[in-house]
Amino acid sequence: MKIKNFISDLSLSAVSAGFIAVLVGYASAWVIVYQAAIAAGASQEMIDSWIWALGMSMGLGCLGLSLYYKRPIIIAWSTPGAALLASTLSDNSISEAIGIFIFVGTLTLLTGLSGWFDALTKRIPLPLASAVLAGILFQFGLNIFTSLQSDPLMVGIMLITFLFAKRCLPRYATVAVLFVGFICGYYFDLINLEQVRWSLATPVWTWPEFNLSLLIGVGLPLFIVTMTSQNIPGIAILRATGHSQAPVSSILSWTGVLNILFAPFGAFTLNLAAITAAICASEEAHPDPDKRYIAGVFAGAFNILAGICGATVVSLFAAFPAAMITALAGLALLGIIGASLQSTLEQPDYRDAALITFIVTASGVSFFDIASAFWGITIGLSTLYISRFTRT
Repeated sequence: MKIKNFISDLSLSAVSAGFIAVLVGYASAWVIVYQAAIAAGASQEMIDSWIWALGMSMGLGCLGLSLYYKRPIIIAWSTPGAALLASTLSDNSISEAIGIFIFVGTLTLLTGLSGWFDALTKRIPLPLASAVLAGILFQFGLNIFTSLQSDPLMVGIMLITFLFAKRCLPRYATVAVLFVGFICGYYFDLINLEQVRWSLATPVWTWPEFNLSLLIGVGLPLFIVTMTSQNIPGIAILRATGHSQAPVSSILSWTGVLNILFAPFGAFTLNLAAITAAICASEEAHPDPDKRYIAGVFAGAFNILAGICGATVVSLFAAFPAAMITALAGLALLGIIGASLQSTLEQPDYRDAALITFIVTASGVSFFDIASAFWGITIGLSTLYISRFTRT
């Protein structure tokens, strides 16, 4: 019966949303992960193992959690965490890096088991959560038109395709853009397949080494950056897209378990996704929110495939023109940007605080290596409490 329900819930739009999420994730952020691996002293075999570990752990997390909870739950690597590692691991051994990964996974597991993070995020009003989502995604909307400037013909065709498809086949607008983007890239000779490296990934086990000073000096900042820059926005996206019942504590616990299990192979930090989750949780994935979990399931399947195929998939994604990926991501997120902005401003009692939350988040401001989403929530909540205090 469950298999029959799954088959009846299948849709091309949800499958393509899962694929686009993985494509955007790898194509836009893998270079930062690569720099982190190099900084840690990883050999080429170890870097391939990192791809395998990240693909398998993210894939199993997306697939298993989305199927079990019937929600589009997307697990991703921490891009801010990778940037932090790239700047802090250069003078340390790969074994010490693995020790840091296990330490952060353990902290994530303990956070999930304690339940404090879930309780904290539930205190964030929905308009402020929507404002964080809109602020995070706003730059992707702007990037549609910056990419139009760099490649007007291809991006212009993709944009026109999107506008016509939204009118005639709204459910498959993103699928149409994806197809037309591939055709344009191939026809205009913008897809460079010569750089594709054909190989399967082989996992390489590295024994961890725990250095107390590194655990405190690198591990704790890595954990804090991941929680504030990735998990808070990830939870905000779930709430803003109608999935507030998703059990955050359980998801964090399983994320920590996967991180610990795959850390010796190179899975550095896992968390709830933000941008790619928005693609899978949007109306473009499926009009019915209860059937969008299919996008999460297929994002998991594509992640596992990316892990198995290792460098082949990474180099294949890198072969696509940057303007195509940027425009595709922005167009796929356009609907949810509009919906989140509407939710941000529709309640007068929260309007000022939500607007400030949106502006701070969209600004990209960063203090102490903590991203703007955290500061948007912090300043927005402060604004809300000040306004309520002055009324009384």
